[in-house]
Amino acid sequence: MIEEQDKLQDLSYQTKELQAFRRDLVAQMVEKVQELNRENFAVRQHLRYVDQYAHEENYQVLTYEDTLMVKQELAPLLEPEQDEASALRFDALLYGIELAQLAGHAYNLARRDLKKKVAALATVANIPDIQRESELVNKIIHTDYLDEAEVDDLEHIRKSLRDLMKYLPKRQVRYDTNFADEILNVKENPSNLENDDLKNYKAKAEYYVREHQASGAIAKLKENVPLTSNDIEELEQILWSEVGTKTDYQAEYGEKPLGEFVREITGLDMKAAKEAFSDYLDNNQLDSRQIYFVNQIIEYIVQNGVMKDLSVLQKSPFTDKGSIVELFSDLSRWKGIRETIHRINANAQVA
Repeated sequence: MIEEQDKLQDLSYQTKELQAFRRDLVAQMVEKVQELNRENFAVRQHLRYVDQYAHEENYQVLTYEDTLMVKQELAPLLEPEQDEASALRFDALLYGIELAQLAGHAYNLARRDLKKKVAALATVANIPDIQRESELVNKIIHTDYLDEAEVDDLEHIRKSLRDLMKYLPKRQVRYDTNFADEILNVKENPSNLENDDLKNYKAKAEYYVREHQASGAIAKLKENVPLTSNDIEELEQILWSEVGTKTDYQAEYGEKPLGEFVREITGLDMKAAKEAFSDYLDNNQLDSRQIYFVNQIIEYIVQNGVMKDLSVLQKSPFTDKGSIVELFSDLSRWKGIRETIHRINANAQVA
């Protein structure tokens, strides 16, 4: 959302419709920031940014640095919408296509995902809600409407069809994609947007995971939700059948568990990481040096997905305020922190 606001500042997009679209995005963002609980421990660590981005006037002239600050400092704090999850995933898909278009990229992979979703709606067109949007559904499926669509057309598609996604046949879940993550990297790796020509299994597998972080088992791994055997089967189907073969995977990653591979690509959601350690951070159990130590663990796991080698805790920045023995005279607290790390690691395996 913040990247779209940045792109929409350009002179090329100063039409009446797109100006209104940008105002709507700004209003949504301001509302989300203003709703943050300033008494919450995690929010208190970022009050400078909460104060800055809680006012519409601070969105008038956005810089690339602003987009980074919002992504890094505020996005992990924002409460998810209460809408149907399928509608939110559809929002993410359309926002991603819109952002790619504003950046000058076609993003054909996401457009194909969109067409698949709309085609799936057409298979259950006996539902009255879908019948009311039959003209738009047919335009997307049977004409070049989507190929020629501008940002305001894409917004029309998003608003018209988002609430119909709950009717999708269950087999379509695998096609859900994620805006947040990370279509926002389009600026850094524009070539990734055109994935048709990727031949290398490693590139294809990692690209798929990054682009489907709101979907199924991949979303569970990012959110620290324990996996089931069905989730592992889903990952095997994706990574060993659709993206490539099991032989391809093992040639690149050996016997690394699929969940661990995915988690290393997605990292762990910041909010999920803080929640895992909330008993230590929210209940005044730790002093400032111990809190620093725990926050360094959180940052590490958010970036790397897991912490398998605890020997890293004997190095900077973990030891900048003292060693584990120096920080935790009561080793029971350290043992609790260590068990939390192990649980996060274990959630990347089958339950």
